[in-house]
Amino acid sequence: MNKNIGILGCGWLGFPLAQKLIEQGYNVKGTTTSSNKLEVLQNEKIIPYQINLSEDGIKGNIEGFLSNIETLIIDIPPKLRGKHTESFVEKMKFLIAAIRKSEVSNVIFVSSTAVYGNAEGEVSESSPLEPVTESGKQLVECENLFTNEKGFKTTIIRFGGLIGPDRHPVTTLSGKEHLSNGNHPINLIHSKDCIHMILTILEQSYWGEVFNGVYPHHPKKQVYYFEEAQKRGLPTPSYETESFQKKGKIVLSKNFLDKNQSFTTPIIS
Repeated sequence: MNKNIGILGCGWLGFPLAQKLIEQGYNVKGTTTSSNKLEVLQNEKIIPYQINLSEDGIKGNIEGFLSNIETLIIDIPPKLRGKHTESFVEKMKFLIAAIRKSEVSNVIFVSSTAVYGNAEGEVSESSPLEPVTESGKQLVECENLFTNEKGFKTTIIRFGGLIGPDRHPVTTLSGKEHLSNGNHPINLIHSKDCIHMILTILEQSYWGEVFNGVYPHHPKKQVYYFEEAQKRGLPTPSYETESFQKKGKIVLSKNFLDKNQSFTTPIIS
C-alpha cells in the first residue's frame, strides 16, 4: 500500500488525523489557508502547503500538493453562513479538475448527516437524501460529483455532530431556553472515532463506498445535554414541551458495523 497521503484541510479534525497517520508510518502532506500555520504543520512533520479554494479557482501550488500521493482526504466544510458565503460546489469542481491531472487514485470526501434532512426514524447509507439546509444540498451535489468521476474512486463519510477534547455542542446550548426537538435523538461522534474510521478505510481499502459516521448511542437531546451540562458545571439548557411529537432521525452507521468494525470512544463524558 502506498504510504503517501494528502489532507486538504488540516483543521480541527485534519490536524490530529495527520499526526496519527505520521505515527503509523505514512508520509503526509497537509494544507492550510493561513501562512502562519505552515510552520505549525512543518513542526509536526506534515509537509505544508498553503492552498486557498474559492468559487473562482485555486490559489497555491495545488499541483505540487497533489503530486506523488495516492490518497487524498478532503476535510473542508462548506462556508455557507454569514456574509462571506460562496458556492462549495464550484470549489469542488475546480478541485476535481486538479485531481484528474494528478496520480491520485483514491479520495475520502468528508460529508455530513445533513444530507438526510428532516428524515424521521432510522436512516442508513441507502436511505433517500432529502437535505433541507443549503450546506446539505451542496454536499449532496458534491457527493455526486465525486462518485461519478471515473478516474479515481471516492469513499464518502457522512459524519454526525463532531465532539472532541475542546469541542462539544453543550457549550453553545448551555443556559439556552425554549429549545425545540428535545425528544429527538442525538447523532454524534467523537473525533477519535472519526480518525479511527478513516484509518480503517485506508487499511481495509474500502474504496467506492459510503459510510455514516455516528456513534451507536442515541439518547434524547434534552436528557443528554442536561446531563452533559451538569457534568461540566454549566447552566443546563431547557427545551419546549411539544404537543405533536416528531420522533427525529437516528442515523445508523450500518455499513461500518456490517463489516464487523466498531466504534471506540463513547459520547458520554
